[in-house]
Amino acid sequence: MRILIAPDSFGDTMSAVVAARAIARGWRAARDGDELVVAPQSDGGPGFVDVLASRFGTVIAEPVSGPLGAGVIARWLLDDASTAYIECAQACGLHQLGGTPTPRTATAADTRGVGELVAAALARGAERIVVGLGGSATTDGGAGLVEALGGGDRARERLRGVDLVVASDVENPLLGPSGAAAVFGPQKGADPETVELLETRLAHWAQVLSALADRDVADEPGAGAAGGLGAALLALGGTRVSGATVVAEATGLAAEVAAADLVVTGEGKFDAQTLRGKVVAALHEAASTIGARGAGAPTIVLAGQVALGPDEIRAAGVAAAYAIVDIAGSVEVAMNDAENQLVALATSVASDFRAADGPG
Repeated sequence: MRILIAPDSFGDTMSAVVAARAIARGWRAARDGDELVVAPQSDGGPGFVDVLASRFGTVIAEPVSGPLGAGVIARWLLDDASTAYIECAQACGLHQLGGTPTPRTATAADTRGVGELVAAALARGAERIVVGLGGSATTDGGAGLVEALGGGDRARERLRGVDLVVASDVENPLLGPSGAAAVFGPQKGADPETVELLETRLAHWAQVLSALADRDVADEPGAGAAGGLGAALLALGGTRVSGATVVAEATGLAAEVAAADLVVTGEGKFDAQTLRGKVVAALHEAASTIGARGAGAPTIVLAGQVALGPDEIRAAGVAAAYAIVDIAGSVEVAMNDAENQLVALATSVASDFRAADGPG
């Protein structure tokens, strides 16, 4: 059998690249005669650059401003076709805070480093710049990015003629109860009072962005991604595209799916949110329509936790879903020893295929 192994990241416990290799190692232990194609995926969040770099391009390490001003080294990717791939979390991610997020960090964190990465890509002659959004510590609406590029008019001028792609599966607007501050602020350390402050700041900034873009960008899908960084990129001429689609197209995933007999994917938690356009759902949709050389390939999911019932899994069209926590015995072991436990889970699942040539 030809097995396509294409997981997303498992939250903070495993990158997509590590997860894909772990699944392959476990699967091979039980079925060493299968042909394995390892193709980690991403929706534009943390791990975006590593996933793409595992397939093509030149990785460049760039010193830029971190979310709180201290210098960090951010990695970005330049391919042979003058396309730059930038991961905002490399410059302003939660992991760059150096500690637990607090109301102070939620207020202070900015996206200046992302703007510096965009400037670096421009300096190297990039004609297409893809910015993956997700995992940020910021809620500045992209103000830091705009400032780093010289301010509103100067930033637009520098990006004129550049194909600017906003890679994100987040559809939230900039403001309101579904906006950047209200939905994502608490994840970044904001208490209710800080959320209100951030919302007020974003509302003022939205007026600046609307004047810059000559349209109201605040309500556009994806404007609230990465603490409103999406809104700034849209105002500077960006076009939002699904992050999972960007990675799939850049890595030739359609051809890999078309040749697969089985697709094995995964993520940290397989739940209702998965079914709304994340990597796993997008990959399953492709596999069910073009896999197995046009006949449709079954998809199985290996996840840290599975929060869907059997009926929901079947309704989603997924052949089977398996949880690391079940084989590890506890959530604590599943998280602290995630890679080894995923290897063990993949071996167990592959062994069932040996016995029945299908999901056990």
